[in-house]
Amino acid sequence: MESKDKKDLAITACLLAGRLLIENGSNMERVNDTMRRMALSAQLKNFEAFTTMTAIVASAEHLPNAQVIDIHQRKLNLNKVAAVNSLSRQFAAHEIDVEMLYVKLQKVDQQPQQTSDFVQCVAAGVLSWALTIVYTGNVHDSLFAAVIALVSYQVYLTLGKHSKARFVNEFCASLVIALLTVGFVKLHWANDVNDIIIGCVMPLVPGVPLTNAARDLMSGDLISGTSRAVEATLTAIAIGCAIVFVLRYV
Repeated sequence: MESKDKKDLAITACLLAGRLLIENGSNMERVNDTMRRMALSAQLKNFEAFTTMTAIVASAEHLPNAQVIDIHQRKLNLNKVAAVNSLSRQFAAHEIDVEMLYVKLQKVDQQPQQTSDFVQCVAAGVLSWALTIVYTGNVHDSLFAAVIALVSYQVYLTLGKHSKARFVNEFCASLVIALLTVGFVKLHWANDVNDIIIGCVMPLVPGVPLTNAARDLMSGDLISGTSRAVEATLTAIAIGCAIVFVLRYV
């Protein structure tokens, strides 16, 4: 492959790596650092990148125009983040060439979710069970919290596959949490509505976006930091509104 073609492929690989990192939950400092290290290893002169939550713009000396790639979705898959980091290190150590780098990045992009929905739901149930005990000391209601969290997280995952509307998944899952909790308490199976809800909403709380927002703001990425903070805040509002609606009117 000619030198110019390799450089074109290198900047394409940089954009793909950046997209994969942003889509799967990486903070923006890591995105910028990974792209710059890959560009340096590919000997791209005057490489510059502008990264946001919705798009990446990159340019290099040999290109007449800047290259752009859109960010279509944002989820949490740290396995893909780790895979991209590993490939970038291999490329920087000259263990793979730019053609192999791009091929492997495409394979990472096409990887399905490694954890099944069932395992994720069980994990949500275990988490809620443990946190209900830790936060409230209510061992009896923690069992109901585990069951409700498992069901609500299944609702959250199912809606996520069929709905592109932001925050609707969290809102509906929180409605299920509140309705089931109130139902169990009215049947006198469970004792405390608040204790159960506190544990059940934890799997839905946007902890990673909040953490990344703080890291982005601290590292000077004000646009992405503010965007992540607003997104996390709206998610929290959606969860809170669903809970309040059920507790107020049911």
